Amino acid sequence: MAAKNALWQIRKDLESHVGEKIQLRANRGRRKTLEKIGILENTYPSIFVIRVDELNYNQRLSFSYADVLTETVELTVFHKNGNQKIKSAASS
Repeated sequence: MAAKNALWQIRKDLESHVGEKIQLRANRGRRKTLEKIGILENTYPSIFVIRVDELNYNQRLSFSYADVLTETVELTVFHKNGNQKIKSAASS
């Protein structure tokens, strides 16, 4: 039951940042790490979508809230007064 509450909390945290600039760091396994900066486009019941607009790289990436919980994906939100890291409820 605690994991369900943790996923719900991560989703609520992300919903408050829709439309904001986010740095994404995703562990893809075998020493492969994806690092991108994009916009948190939308949140859905099971996933969230980040739009990455870089030179020659326009793509939408989707991840589950469980990826944040298990720290496979790390998210940092850019604010005017400083950056805020989205943390999983398990590590809070």
